[in-house]
Amino acid sequence: MSRALAAALGVGTMVVTATPAQAEPPPARQIVYSVTTATPVSADIYFRDVDPPTWADYSHNPYVFSPKVRVDIGPDKPWVLHAALVDPDRWAMVAATSGPSSGEPMFRCELSVDGVLVDTAEGPKGALCAIRHW
Repeated sequence: MSRALAAALGVGTMVVTATPAQAEPPPARQIVYSVTTATPVSADIYFRDVDPPTWADYSHNPYVFSPKVRVDIGPDKPWVLHAALVDPDRWAMVAATSGPSSGEPMFRCELSVDGVLVDTAEGPKGALCAIRHW
């Protein structure tokens, strides 16, 4: 078939380019961390309030993604933090310790995701709450 005939009949090569669809990121889940003690103490609390981009990024410098606060807590003075994580099964974590102090303030932590309590822990000098096993 000649080009002129193909053009007249509308036969030819058509090039179609497709743009890949951008997937919507999954919605962030609502996280609540809570730490308290049976007796008042000054505690170091590490937590995760942001999803690291990759495991490699996290493993190269975990403290960038796990900030620490030093707070005074006790039975009537809990520490509570609300955060949002896309993958709490992988990243949700709160850990508290009284460090080298001589007392045992009896820590308790709680971790909730979307209003559901998913982990609790207790310990004389510290506690770790997480969904995954560290």
